[in-house]
Order: sequence, then structure tokens, then C-alpha cells
Amino acid sequence: MIDCTLCDVACFGVVPVFVNAGAALLPAILAGLTSIVSLVLRPAALWRACAAKPAAAIGVLLAVAAASAAVVWMAFSPGVESARKRPAAREILGARTVDWAAMADRWLMQENVGGGGEVAPATAEARQAVIFGGSPLRNSYAGGGSPAGLSQAWSFPAAGSKTAEEFEGAMFLASPAVVDGALYGGSCLLDMRRNYGTLFRLNARTGEELWTTSVYRDGNGKEREFKGFFSSPAVTADGKHLVIGQGLHTDDHCELLCINTTTGAVKWSVATPLHIEGSPAVDGDLAVVGAGAIEEGDDHHAKGHKGLVIAVKISTGEKMWQYEVADPESSPAIKDGIVYIGSGFNGNAVVALRAEADDELKKRGADRLLWRTPTPYPATGAITLVDDLAIVGCGNGDYVFADPQPDGAVIALDCKTGKERWKVRMPDGVLGKVAVFGGTAIVPVRNGEVLALDLAATPVPTVRWRQRVSGDKAILAGAAFTGKHVYAVSQDGYLAVLDAADGKILERHYLNAKDKPGEMGLSVSSPTVAGGRVYVGSETGGLRCFAGKEVKP
Repeated sequence: MIDCTLCDVACFGVVPVFVNAGAALLPAILAGLTSIVSLVLRPAALWRACAAKPAAAIGVLLAVAAASAAVVWMAFSPGVESARKRPAAREILGARTVDWAAMADRWLMQENVGGGGEVAPATAEARQAVIFGGSPLRNSYAGGGSPAGLSQAWSFPAAGSKTAEEFEGAMFLASPAVVDGALYGGSCLLDMRRNYGTLFRLNARTGEELWTTSVYRDGNGKEREFKGFFSSPAVTADGKHLVIGQGLHTDDHCELLCINTTTGAVKWSVATPLHIEGSPAVDGDLAVVGAGAIEEGDDHHAKGHKGLVIAVKISTGEKMWQYEVADPESSPAIKDGIVYIGSGFNGNAVVALRAEADDELKKRGADRLLWRTPTPYPATGAITLVDDLAIVGCGNGDYVFADPQPDGAVIALDCKTGKERWKVRMPDGVLGKVAVFGGTAIVPVRNGEVLALDLAATPVPTVRWRQRVSGDKAILAGAAFTGKHVYAVSQDGYLAVLDAADGKILERHYLNAKDKPGEMGLSVSSPTVAGGRVYVGSETGGLRCFAGKEVKP
């Protein structure tokens, strides 16, 4: 085992705090509880709530007659509906008859994929599932030019549009997926006593909304609203289905969802006792995801279940198996029938699990667990697969607080044995994905730096360059990496384009709304580069598309 130190001062103590991605949202949720009068102050939102559930109109009248009583009612009544129920979602539920076949034909005509800088469909030879970061290399690069000299091509929702009103206050924490000229994403709205989510499909070139959905019927026919999305979407190789987890760090009883990409309708949902913040891995007809723990107390003891890894058959929604892993907030990867996933708080490990169904393992007399390798800190980052290595970042900070004695590492494990092949120490935690392209790994570090590692160096990778994006503001999201440029986002909402050769910052763009800076520091959406464009979500500025001069990688 080799330990390469990149910081000058050794860390002799560890004071761990929440390391899970969703822990960042706990202060925001608490803050949301203080704004229980928001509906009264926003008549349009109040009207939508009443229209969505007529019984709520009685409460509205009472609120007008006695504001103080209304505040108490809205704060504690379990029957309060979301302040912003999307009209498009009601269409899916049948409130208005929709000719989905006709709409699908119209959407296909509108997309006009291919040529003119648009995102062209993948060839049959290159066709594979699109997961968080695009592929197990996690470089978020889907081909085409590597754009520089960026200017905004469009934003979603468009300012002043009806959609903008419906998405008022929504955060775009997930990373978008771009497949065959369409962009898929999710949003999160913290409102009243809980959070709400919306999924959407856009024309990747124009930003035109093709569908949005936030309400569906579960297996029992009960109408349900999505919970907020931190998880990023994965799209099957045939492009027909989107798989995504729902829920934030304090949520329980969330679901893994499968969505028809043409209509936005829910194909199936699989319930978990916890929440799903990591993004699913998809391999053929199999989807695998981790359901993370809910911690409480100073020792971050898991409340209820400590965590589960779940495997589901995409074609039917049948749960194939589940396996207990402590706090698996990491986004897994699958290769050669093996699932690799990180174990977070109270776990501190990477585990490799055989992907076969239970009965198949029983026939072979094999265990689900192939190996489990401890890590020095919680491993909450996505698993990156490079050749025969599983690479993951870890650290003792979280998405809200830096540890008083920050420390972290990037670790490479042998895929077959789990043996540590190398470890590069970092000056702080590595929470985002490690992106790899052409023998170089781009590492986001919580202390505000982006580092480039030369993976060809032996016996341990060396640092090619290191660069700060926005002073000491943390880098929480993983970068996009085309080989020519690195696209990194700082916690305070700046998208920087770096020269991949030396790390020099070529340009920076502010992502949040100018009149609404990201006060919670939740710029955690990893950029996606596809067809010569850059797509990235923000805390207050919606989802943005940037175009520029395309440079060949």
C-alpha cells in the first residue's frame, strides 16, 4: 500500500461530521419550516394548491379570516398539499385527456437531432446506458466538440414564462443526462414541511419543454407527489426508460422510479424504507442503487435501517435482491457482473457485490459479497472504473461543513480482489466524482481546488496541476472532462472552464440568479458536455445550457 501526501501538515485527529450528500439539505429544510406563511403571501401559488385539492379552499378562507389560525393549520396539518402542483403532472393523472401517441410524434418532429451543433444519436456500436457521469469513467463527456468562449444558449425555465412560475424556488441539484438530442433532469423544491420533486425532458438544443411530471399513482392506485431529486437520472441503452432515486437526507420511505422517456409516465416504482441520493447504475435489464441511512445524534447513529443496496429488473420492476451496506450514498458502477459501491458514514469502505439473482447465487454456492475494503473516511463519492481499478474519493468533510482537521484521499482498488493498489492523499475531502479521460483523473477537493492526476505515473499517480476555481469556496460537484477542457463548478455558483493541459482558468460564468445568490451553497450539479454544449444545474438560476467555439479534443 502506497500513501502519497499532497498536503504539508499531517492530520492527527478526525472530527467527522455528516458526509452524505443530502446532509447539505438539512439546514435548508429547517429554514423552510420558518416560511409557513409563504402561500398566503403568494396568491398564485395558493390558488394552485386549492385547485389541486378543493378541500384546501376551506383552509384558505379561514386563513383570510384569521391569519394566525391559518399559520398554525398550515404548519401542522398532515393534509397540506404542495404549494406548486404542476399542471403537466395533473395531465398524467388523467385530469385532462392527453393523446400521448400524437404528442410523441410531435416531439420527434421537434427534436431534429443531428447536425448544426446539435446532439446526434449514438451509433449502434457505441450504444450503452447513460449513467451519472455518462459512463463508469465519470467524465460527463458524451462526444462532440469541447466548447470554449461560452455564452448562454438557453435556460430552463425561461425567465418570465409560465413554467418559471411553476418552478419558482426550485433547485436543480441533479446532473442532467443528454441522450439522442433530449435532456433529462430533476429538480427539488423545499416548501412548507417537506420537499417536492419534478422530472422533465427538454429538447437539448433549444431547451423546449417536452414533458414535466411531479405526480403519479403508485401500485395501489394512490396519487403521490415526487419527493425532491438529488439523485441524477440514468437512461437505458435503448433510450426508452429513465431510472432515478428520490428523496433527500432526512427523508424516509422513498422510491426508485422508472419513467417512460417518451411520455414521462411512471412505469414502476420500488419502495425503500430510506432515501436514494446516489444515482443508479444500469447494466442491460438491471438497475442497482444504494438507499442511504438517516443519521441522528452526535455519533451519527443510523436511525432505523443502516442502509441497503437494491437491484431491480428494469423491464418488470421486480426487485431481484437487496443487501445491507452501511449508508451506501455512493453512485455504484457495474462491470462483468460485479457491482461496486461506496459505504458512507459508519461504513468507511468500498464493497463489491455479485449482481446475479439470489437463486442463481444459491445454485453456485456463492455469496453476494465478493469483497469489502475499508477506507480511511466515508466513501460517498461515485465509483469510477478504469481498466481493472475501482477508484473512489473519500474525506472527513461534508456538503455543509469543513472538518476542523480536513483530510481526504483518492483510492484505487483492484476490481477482482479489492486490494488497495494506490492511495493519493488529498488536503480535504473528495465528495464529487473522479473524472477520467485519456490517462488523467480530475479530482474535486472540498478545499476549493481541482487537481489533475497522471494515472500513468508509477507506482502512484502524480499531480500534474492544481487550481482553485473561486478562492477558498469548496468544490462539491464532480467536473466534466473532455481531454481538452475541464468544466468545474464552485460552491458559490461559478462554472469555470480550465485548460486541461495546465489547469489555467480560461473563463468563468455565474450560474445562480443575480438577484438570488445561492445562500445555501448547493451548487452541486456536475456539468455535462454533449454535442459541443455544456449543461449544468444551479441552486437559484435554473438549468443552463452554454454554447461556444467547439475545439476538437
